Amino acid sequence: MLKVLLVEDEDLIRRGLRFQMDWTAAGCVVADEAASGREGLEKIRLLHPDVVVTDVRMPDMDGLEMLRQGLELCSFDAIVVSGYSEFDYAQQAIRLGVVEYLLKPVDFHDLRGCIQKIVARRQQRQQESQGQPSPPLVPDIDPAALTNRYAARMLQYIQEHYAERISLTDLSQELNISCTHLNAKFKAEVGYTFHDFLNHYRITRAVELQKQGSWKLYEIAEMVGFSDYKYFNKVYKKYVGYPPNKSLS
Repeated sequence: MLKVLLVEDEDLIRRGLRFQMDWTAAGCVVADEAASGREGLEKIRLLHPDVVVTDVRMPDMDGLEMLRQGLELCSFDAIVVSGYSEFDYAQQAIRLGVVEYLLKPVDFHDLRGCIQKIVARRQQRQQESQGQPSPPLVPDIDPAALTNRYAARMLQYIQEHYAERISLTDLSQELNISCTHLNAKFKAEVGYTFHDFLNHYRITRAVELQKQGSWKLYEIAEMVGFSDYKYFNKVYKKYVGYPPNKSLS
């Protein structure tokens, strides 16, 4: 899976980018967030992300300067998100090799299209480097995108059973490997522990159900695997930044 870094100084927008986009289905995982250009540059240095999604104007270092310096540290694809439509910003972004320049408010269909371009292009390059014919330009959006078979099985298990009561012990017994080793393999592949990723995935699904407006919050909690509504509130606030009764829109 591709590691994504989100850089945005406005908390509400940054959380929206994280939870209103189905990153897992796009073959990605949000590895980390940053609230400023300088913090983003440090996260680039530490994480070596595959994709950086960044705002342009931030108080300490603008997004384009962060991208310039970051690309000297490692190679990644960049998507610029901005509320400013001035042509010079777009020109600078193009010179930096930015995949797309999106205006706020973000159209998540457009963002998903950008991610699909990146995944497809990377797959094509990989196939060409191996001397194989290029596959159709579609993203690999299932657990087959993972290189470790244990991590791939864990991701598949989460996607299929997140609404149920599941644990790492269940998978450990199924795969005949200790919980410690299994968790380590998963974290090395996707950047999260099994428990953290499970909660993240559940909350992402909860946000999607909220947007449909067809269920009460306690019903949504049960639908995504939380039998305790108070605990659902606690986990939701931890990941999204505020309680579920506050709209993301």
